[in-house]
Amino acid sequence: MKKKVSIFWFRRDLRLHDNHGLFEALQSKDPVLPIFIFDPAILESLPKNDARVEFIHKHLTKINTDLQTHGSGVAVHHGSPEAVFDKITSEFNVNAVYYNRDYEPYALERDAAISKLLESKSIPFISYKDQVIFEKNQITKDDGLPYKVYTPFSKKWLAAFKPDDYRAFDSHNLLDHTHKSNSLNWVDLNAMGFEPNPVKIAPYKVEKEIIENYEATRNFPAIDGTSKLGPHLRFGTVSVREIVARAIQHENSTFLKELIWREFFMQILWHFPHTVTRSFKPQYDAIKWRNDPEELKKWCDGMTGYPLVDAGMRELNQTGFMHNRVRMLVGSFLCKHLLIDWRLGEAYFAEKLHDFELSSNVSNWQWVAGCGVDAAPYFRIFNPTTQVTNFDKAHTYIKKWVPEYQELTYPIPMVDHKFARERCLTTYKEALAK
Repeated sequence: MKKKVSIFWFRRDLRLHDNHGLFEALQSKDPVLPIFIFDPAILESLPKNDARVEFIHKHLTKINTDLQTHGSGVAVHHGSPEAVFDKITSEFNVNAVYYNRDYEPYALERDAAISKLLESKSIPFISYKDQVIFEKNQITKDDGLPYKVYTPFSKKWLAAFKPDDYRAFDSHNLLDHTHKSNSLNWVDLNAMGFEPNPVKIAPYKVEKEIIENYEATRNFPAIDGTSKLGPHLRFGTVSVREIVARAIQHENSTFLKELIWREFFMQILWHFPHTVTRSFKPQYDAIKWRNDPEELKKWCDGMTGYPLVDAGMRELNQTGFMHNRVRMLVGSFLCKHLLIDWRLGEAYFAEKLHDFELSSNVSNWQWVAGCGVDAAPYFRIFNPTTQVTNFDKAHTYIKKWVPEYQELTYPIPMVDHKFARERCLTTYKEALAK
């Protein structure tokens, strides 16, 4: 006779504490079998030493170890979600499947397919909000339409926000209600064709000093003053409710507003999924990008001849991280100095950034290209030289990543700033005049 269980499906919520969907599953009447699925549709496009895959696997190992103290574990599978659920529902009498919602286009498509499959087997597919404070249509204009500008969105977000919104779910105290087994499915990294990366995803830092000094230090790339929270929020190794609570505890509105930016971009992607591949402002799709492959390679390699641009790209290539101030500069340089399509830059960041988040990556790239929501005017073009004066005056950051920047071996600037600026303005004007 098949054992009766409820399933909790880990996805972007790799933690046992303060996990909404897990909390609800553990309160159901049947023992809970936690599972995770490594999806080939996602994995196949990634480098074989992708640090993010290793990071996920490491946290699943930790979850499994913690669950073993309760006589259970997490079942880890490698295969299409539909095939995995077919297998699990043939092995167990599944009462319900619980999960936390995801808002990206592929996730919505995948979840719709799983919902249909489970419905055919009369198994409820029950979802919860977990990775954000507000989702979907929870923060809209008074007429129900989505916000397209950050400032009014953030004001509405703050006005709607209540202490109960960051109340923790006590999931970690209910783990005795998990399915007892010492023979659950497990997949190693190498079995999926992946290998460890010598560069690891950095732990996050939300100490009092980081949050309280955030406004003063966040724009200077030579200062290690950012939280490194990106990958941890992306994969849910920390609860967004916990981080919001810390921002409020230390009374730092700038830090909190960064978390609101994250939710603004998520709701933009939710309401306007076309922005993954097309400009939010459609007239900008008429821009005639030059897309010179040799110039793209120089940008990727950090060999443009502009030291702050090159420092950012080399930091990205070597560490999987780039300081946010520098991200704006390198993005602007690619789109406006070189007239290379923002989608090519977005794809490169998607491959390299440990903290890649589709909604933020797309929206920020469209911001620097001038074609997104709440965008800077297209004629705002960062000057790579004055950016050094403003944010790395002592060249500390540049010296770390481009030590040869004053030597004869360092390339001359690949394009003159004044020439590039005029060329960009002309190209954009022609496109927008159509």
